[in-house]
Amino acid sequence: MSAADRFSFNHATAKFWDQREAVEACARTGAGIGLWREPVQEMGLAATAKLVKDAGVEVTSLCRGGFFTDPTPAAIADNKQAIDEAAEVGAPTLVLVSGGIPDGGTIDTAREGVKDALDQLAPYALAQGVTLAIEPLHPMFASDRCVVATLAEALDLAAPFAPEAVGVVVDTYHLWWDPQVWQGIARAGREGRIASFQFADWITPLPAGVLTGRGQLGDGCIDFKRYLAEVDATGFTGPIEVELFNDTLWSRPGPEVFQETKAAFERVTA
Repeated sequence: MSAADRFSFNHATAKFWDQREAVEACARTGAGIGLWREPVQEMGLAATAKLVKDAGVEVTSLCRGGFFTDPTPAAIADNKQAIDEAAEVGAPTLVLVSGGIPDGGTIDTAREGVKDALDQLAPYALAQGVTLAIEPLHPMFASDRCVVATLAEALDLAAPFAPEAVGVVVDTYHLWWDPQVWQGIARAGREGRIASFQFADWITPLPAGVLTGRGQLGDGCIDFKRYLAEVDATGFTGPIEVELFNDTLWSRPGPEVFQETKAAFERVTA
């Protein structure tokens, strides 16, 4: 299978595009789709599951669970619901963004909270046939969104659990800066823990809204061909999601964004 055949369109790339239209575009082109909980809940869980099944579209992930650095009963219950939703729509992975530092906490207590939450959630996910995919985020997000910043840290968190229960996300946007990333990818491959592979580019200067500053593929500094080669060398042949949070893209028509993103993906992986 060529890299072009592994393209999956994460719905967040065209955030305000109707979910049905996005799925239909993926069906016409043979692309997979990464779904988000909010549009799924808006359409309805059963209706979304029927939509993707009838369209013959592979759901490559559901975003997102997590935000459990303070693992309250409510946070655990919400994540169990997210696992159920992933299973219902046929998503093999639930992407986890761990959360930042809770009020009154420290980064150390927050990281302990992640371990505690995984202890509670991993058996449930395994029983549902869903892999929890820990996504390390760039360290600039450590205080408010994700205290897990490196692939090595994500792998250490996953280590106590079966790979079918807990894996990791290899996201170029968040990992490109890490000088140990290639060793981390090789380790993830050896341990069978690559649950999701995502592309987005890092552009300079960063936009004012850093969270929504992911660049279109090829517009920034990331070496996608090397990422593809390193991940392929592990034996991973799964889908590659393009997930772009970008205000400019969000202001444009979804079909136009989809075609541009698919063409950019084909260019950087050729």
